[in-house]
Amino acid sequence: MMLSSSWLLLALAYSFLYFLVQSIYRLFFHPLSRYPGPKLTAATFLYEFYYDVIKGGQFLFQIERMHERYGPVVRINPRELHIKDPSFYDTIYAGGTHKRDKDPGWVHISGAPLSTFSTVSHDHHRFRRSILSDFFSKKSVTALSPIIEERVLKLMQRFQEAYDSKSAIRVDAAFAGLTADVITHYAYGKSWGFLEDPQFRSNIRAAVNEATKAVHLFRFFPFLVTIFRTIPAQVMCFVQPGKTALLEFQKSIFDHAAQPQSKRNDSARTIFHRLTDPSIPPEERSLARIQDEAFIILAAGTETTARTLTIATFYMANEPRIWKKLRDELQSSVLPTLSSTATWTELEKLPYLNAVINEALRLSYGAVIRLPRVAPTETLKYKDYAIPPGTPVSMSTYFVHQDPSIFPDPQTFRPERWIEASDQPERLTKYIVSFTRGSRICLGMNLAYIELFMTIAYMVRRFDMVLHETTFEDIRIVRDYVLGLSKHGDLRVFTKVTNMLQE
Repeated sequence: MMLSSSWLLLALAYSFLYFLVQSIYRLFFHPLSRYPGPKLTAATFLYEFYYDVIKGGQFLFQIERMHERYGPVVRINPRELHIKDPSFYDTIYAGGTHKRDKDPGWVHISGAPLSTFSTVSHDHHRFRRSILSDFFSKKSVTALSPIIEERVLKLMQRFQEAYDSKSAIRVDAAFAGLTADVITHYAYGKSWGFLEDPQFRSNIRAAVNEATKAVHLFRFFPFLVTIFRTIPAQVMCFVQPGKTALLEFQKSIFDHAAQPQSKRNDSARTIFHRLTDPSIPPEERSLARIQDEAFIILAAGTETTARTLTIATFYMANEPRIWKKLRDELQSSVLPTLSSTATWTELEKLPYLNAVINEALRLSYGAVIRLPRVAPTETLKYKDYAIPPGTPVSMSTYFVHQDPSIFPDPQTFRPERWIEASDQPERLTKYIVSFTRGSRICLGMNLAYIELFMTIAYMVRRFDMVLHETTFEDIRIVRDYVLGLSKHGDLRVFTKVTNMLQE
């Protein structure tokens, strides 16, 4: 017994000494020791752990307070710098010949460490991205227009049914049903029919919500991802019900990949036919990697665009002036009648529609979480600081989009700011970073844009809406779980269709 106590005391003493020596090194001898910031964040990750894991997605707002006290560059943990200066964004998230790795400490946050999104090496990421880049080019996405339009018109039918029954409609769920139907068609060859569900229930959206709740735990305890991946599918369906559809989907992909070449229908042009193409190295089309890529593509293709549509609808319904002004533009140009249709090319030429979409992108943010980048061989220069190669450096979309020096009165949804800047459009558009920038810019950006343009145009041209039992508090971001969460979790917006226009 005495021997056990002695060993315990020795272990405690060693742990304390290790922590003390490590803290002294981080505070006084680490390459980042001269950067401003709280001593506690420089010495330990416990500060970040407390605010993100214990308090629940609050570290983003602590970073904001640090910047208010220490200035535009802050050491937010022992190994990472955060910069709050929009003019430096394109340096951190650079493209061209500048190599930018992903911070290895952030590989597991999505629960999909083998996905392109989670790939650390710049060169490996570029290779993985090249496998799918053709699918998301403007030309390829434009070719998908008939499928997107068919789903958008189905959503318009659901709005008409809500008008006929005088019932409220939860538009955040409706838009997620739309975007999920589009991305499953593109990925899988057929839509999963979420727009047909009476409540727009989407297993993909449920899976995204389950995954986002775990991001901070996965960041600090990456071994949990490995544990989750070993849970049999039959059990996972009970642990994470939203994963059920995805697991079935992944099994079908695996079965397809296992078929002899002669039995495979490779004439079908889908994302996952491409992912299982025999010309790709075997390690890049393993079941585990396809599962991870599947989850990220379906999740990103569903939730972020749906949120932007939700934000646009909330603010337009809250301020009918905007709704009417946009309808006047549509009616006097590409959609003169209710039966008129318009191409993406035609819609993106409309100034006020562009302004509404840009403002919705600004206030929906994309991912609010910081996404650190590492310049492996390059010294980054920021003002009087020379940031050593290999240092994780990050910025947050939330701060860029809320910067009052670029967007005066940043909390206000005001499309006119984009019209006023039309003589110098790059003055504002360069600071819309919902899709990030550089070599790791969001692959699905073109798909998101065509969905945004077509859905908003067709909805505004056909209907009038008002908010129903919904206030700003239902969309206000209060927690950072990659996506910004409201007090409910999801952004939650109910509307009622008050008028359906007639020819």
